[in-house]
Amino acid sequence: MSTRERDRLKVMHQLEQGQLSRGVAARQLGVSERQLRRLLRRYREEGDAGLIHRLRGRASNRRTGEEVRERAVEVLGGELRGFGPTLASEQLQSRHGIDVSRETVRKWMVEEGLWKSRRSRAQHREWRERRACVGELVQMDTSEHDWFEGRGPKAVLITMIDDATSRVFMRFYPSDTSAANREMVGEYIRRHGRPRALYTDKASHFRDNRPLDAEDELEGKRARTQLGRALEELEVVHIAAHSPQAKGRVERSFGTCQDRLVKLMRLEGIADIESANAYLVEHFIPEWNRRFTREPREVADAHRSRQGFDLQAILSHQEYRSVGNDYTVQYRKARYQILEESVRGGLRGSRVTVEDRLDGTIRLRWRGGYLKHRALPAAATNRAGAAVGLRPPSAPARKPRASREPTGWKPGPDHPWKKTYPRTLLSCAKQDIPTLR
Repeated sequence: MSTRERDRLKVMHQLEQGQLSRGVAARQLGVSERQLRRLLRRYREEGDAGLIHRLRGRASNRRTGEEVRERAVEVLGGELRGFGPTLASEQLQSRHGIDVSRETVRKWMVEEGLWKSRRSRAQHREWRERRACVGELVQMDTSEHDWFEGRGPKAVLITMIDDATSRVFMRFYPSDTSAANREMVGEYIRRHGRPRALYTDKASHFRDNRPLDAEDELEGKRARTQLGRALEELEVVHIAAHSPQAKGRVERSFGTCQDRLVKLMRLEGIADIESANAYLVEHFIPEWNRRFTREPREVADAHRSRQGFDLQAILSHQEYRSVGNDYTVQYRKARYQILEESVRGGLRGSRVTVEDRLDGTIRLRWRGGYLKHRALPAAATNRAGAAVGLRPPSAPARKPRASREPTGWKPGPDHPWKKTYPRTLLSCAKQDIPTLR
């Protein structure tokens, strides 16, 4: 018997003993006196069993049919094996027309041994309120996972999620490199604008602990990565998290993606990065933003315009190189000739900034302008690394020195090279050395 039925039994026993009136007993049980008379009649006829609910042990009229259950369990154990109850119920409805609730699917999966709940350890974390406006703070992180389950190449997922609304922007890349992160930031800014702050971990793409070179140290600069420099030029504040839990919003999104996204791409047969990114743009990201985003506390958009910022230049890989006497610049085993029309006073021997852009082009920047140049063929450098056949625009051309072949001539015995000369040996004894005063 349930607790409610045991309470009814006690009241009925007191009523039979004459300790309670029917009005008081009806109020205690929360029923009308007419219903109380029915309960009393059943109690007198059937005893304690008469107070047990009549529907106990009977199937519900809204119970899912056994054929539907068998068909759903077959799909859950086959095509949807490994899916969680929520995602499995969604796919059963969209792909197979089986409209059942998440709890029903969870119950079936537990009964068939297809699902086991995971209990998370409770850890104390200080709560941080969401930012008020869109674009005020964006969290960014990378997830390394077997996204294609062995069907395709290795890939990483880089995600940027707005702190105020949980709106996501994500892309797949072959590896977690500085160039991939810079390209991701550029794509986000072109789509939404410059955020106020970027919240990341302490990966080497964002922070550099190496010592400065002498020139930067004299200028008072600090060590920066390529992405850190780009964020400063874009006027985006970089915040480094001290733990994964500090940027929990993007970390939790990876838990969802590693479950839902992997299985959805399996159903779609996706096995390469290009197709995966197309699926993200066309299906996954719009569905995520429709279901999981929330309204910000303030309607204002904190994103700033990207006008006036050359994203190709800012997000490039930049290094300093010295200009040689022949007006060439060497960068990564390649040599670039500065054209005569870009030569100015003070250029030779100075340092230029080499911009290795994300589209693969090379630009040379000097004193706020770009120098016209051309790439030299690989055969244009000798063993010493100097350009062969190149000259400064103002220097006259040199004729190549003719090679000399051996003549076979040998000096005679009376040649000065063969003569010996008397040698004078100086004594270095201590008593022979004069004393200087």
